[in-house]
Amino acid sequence: MSEMADRYHALNAEVFPWFLPQWQRVLSLFDQNRLPHALLLNGAPGIGKARLAESIAGYVMCHQPVDSKACGHCRSCELLASSGHPDLYYLQPDEAGKAIKVDQVRELTEFMQNTAQQGGYRVVVLEPAEAMNISAANALLKTLEEPGKDTLLILITHQLGQVLPTIKSRCQRLDCAIPSSEQSVPWLMAQLSIEEAEASRLLSVVHGAPLTGLAFKSSGQQALRADLLSSLRDMLRGRKTPIEAAEQFVKTDVEIVLSLVLGVLSDVARMKATDELECIRNGDMEKMIKGVAKNTTPDKIFILMDAIQEELLGLKRRHNPNKQLLLERIFLDWLSLIQP
Repeated sequence: MSEMADRYHALNAEVFPWFLPQWQRVLSLFDQNRLPHALLLNGAPGIGKARLAESIAGYVMCHQPVDSKACGHCRSCELLASSGHPDLYYLQPDEAGKAIKVDQVRELTEFMQNTAQQGGYRVVVLEPAEAMNISAANALLKTLEEPGKDTLLILITHQLGQVLPTIKSRCQRLDCAIPSSEQSVPWLMAQLSIEEAEASRLLSVVHGAPLTGLAFKSSGQQALRADLLSSLRDMLRGRKTPIEAAEQFVKTDVEIVLSLVLGVLSDVARMKATDELECIRNGDMEKMIKGVAKNTTPDKIFILMDAIQEELLGLKRRHNPNKQLLLERIFLDWLSLIQP
């Protein structure tokens, strides 16, 4: 719960431009006293759905909103800005990648039964909704059916298909699409002080998700990607062995390394299938991707992709593999793509 609270923004911050239609819809419902007791924010990760949820929470809990924004000055806004509001409840897995458990939902139920300490709304932000196991989801159903007066539950999902139908049917869905490049490129340029071409390339790598792009560059992942792509190319050219490449990246975040390799393989598969440059996301590695696609087979590509996805699943489940051996195996398989 603390991780979500730690990233709380000032309540009078601007809503991301690509969410203005969703924001206006919520404000209209609220102003007409038709706001549902449960919203389900649905969309890809990395586009800012949590920020939208926080903005909605801030608006409905504000005592005197002005100009379609929380005022930022009332007692409720002051508490929210300090992440210490007694009527705001965050619920997420105890550990990333783990399930939301039934005991956590029972604690939430106790919160929902209390009277709002500041008057007005009590708000719950639950993320991700698909992380609830069956018992937790069933426990939440009663709260969704009888939430109480002036109560809003905001569920965030990155994988709508994994949310139980009984949960979805009791929420009003707010679909959040990946923003257009016209919206996301200028925003990313302003956030990172970069040129349009670099912002476009970065968004291509992160599948159009602006907040993922922001984190990708700010956290040093962009530099890691550059080093990895260079090593993948060097292995194909015989300038570096898979063992040497594994040694280079063994002290980095192996999950990120595997995800980047998987992204390159996805481009190789697309190039193999269509032979169209527009379909690839790692456009700065066009020559390497075309070369691998030309000299490998679909079977080899998808076998390696399956192997990487299995390793990623194991890492998410807190398996503790020998990272050196894991990377050596993946890099050897990468090299074997173009070998008879």
